[in-house]
Amino acid sequence: MDLSRAILTEHAAAQMARRQLAEADVRRVLRAPEEVLPVRPGRVVAQGLIGGYLVRVFVDVDRAPSEVVTAYRTSRTEKYRSRP
Repeated sequence: MDLSRAILTEHAAAQMARRQLAEADVRRVLRAPEEVLPVRPGRVVAQGLIGGYLVRVFVDVDRAPSEVVTAYRTSRTEKYRSRP
C-alpha cells in the first residue's frame, strides 16, 4: 500500500498546525512507515518514530487519492506500537 501520495484534508492540516506537527514529519511517516495498522474498513494508521515521539497518521484509503484525516505525535510509544 503506497501512502506517499496521500493528500492532506483541511481538517488534517488544521490539526497538524494546532499540534505543531510539521508536514515534513507526516510525509516522512507516509513514505516509510514502521507500521501500518487497520483502524476500520477503509482507514489505516501509519506510524513511525521521529525524534523520540511516535507520529501517528490516520489515512482514508478507500478513495483515490488516499486522504490524511488527522495526525499527531505521542510519547506513549508502548501503548500504540504492536512491536517494541
